[in-house]
Amino acid sequence: MVKRTRKHGAFAVDETFDIDIKRVESRRDSLTVLQALKTVYRQMEISGNRPRTIESYAFAWNEFIKVTSVRYVEDIDADMIYDYLNEIDVSKATKLVRLKSLKAILNRFFDNRWIEIRFWSKIQIKVDKTIKGASKESDVELLLSLIDRSTYVGFRDSVAILLMYKTGLRITTIGELRERHINFTSNTIDMDGAVLKNRDTLKLPIDDQLAEMLKVLIEKNKQIRRKYNTRNTYVFLSANGQGINNSQSSSNAISKSLTKYAREFGLKNVNAHALRRAFATNLLNQGANVALISKALGHKSLETTTVYLDLEKEFVAESLRDYL
Repeated sequence: MVKRTRKHGAFAVDETFDIDIKRVESRRDSLTVLQALKTVYRQMEISGNRPRTIESYAFAWNEFIKVTSVRYVEDIDADMIYDYLNEIDVSKATKLVRLKSLKAILNRFFDNRWIEIRFWSKIQIKVDKTIKGASKESDVELLLSLIDRSTYVGFRDSVAILLMYKTGLRITTIGELRERHINFTSNTIDMDGAVLKNRDTLKLPIDDQLAEMLKVLIEKNKQIRRKYNTRNTYVFLSANGQGINNSQSSSNAISKSLTKYAREFGLKNVNAHALRRAFATNLLNQGANVALISKALGHKSLETTTVYLDLEKEFVAESLRDYL
């Protein structure tokens, strides 16, 4: 019988371990954030949400996942959202936009019964109220005089600037306009819910000069489409014949052009929002009432219009008194 002796040196293991052979709790049945997002985005598509809305939500959530490394829906909590907001290096106004995107999707998680409590409802970001000014007529005239309208992009941008200045259309609506929306018989822009933010319908008049420029643009578009073999009926095209809203960026081609022109020509307040506000301000200065301006802008409430015009609530009340 061989007597076994304790191993020493290289064959000895001095460390001891308490071995637990119980199974580790599995999370195979837990819903991942990516799975949940895929389902919610699909629900939004079926419900008719615009692609750009879904893209903006997806941007915020992709950033949230990257910053927090969250994997499961059940792990999301208020502290995680605060950590995310603290980590991203953006302005308070941008943080507010990101937070709204998170909340919009979390509300859908709640509706799908994946989360039991709306813990995010009390998370707030305070942002100072700022009123952005309207473009001055002199600045718009100067800009149009400096743009090279002998090129397709320059002519396209000039038509878009005039259209926003004279009708107050949003930059995203400009990008969604099709040829069918322009009625040259009545000289109006006849829009349906597919192109408007509030999904309402709206008819806006245009003058003869703008109508003629739109006709020329539509003819030029045909040449661009033939060159790049594209098939669409957008009024405003990119340089390669696609719709200007087709990029992943939140800013379309004309918005980017406006930024470039403002920087190049030293114009401080020439952008899509300022042109829209200029339209509203011009109407007010010509005696139009707030209710009419609100309708022309496609606003759902008069309060939004008062922000555009920087009006006091008392002024709105007095303006509406005539309609009582």
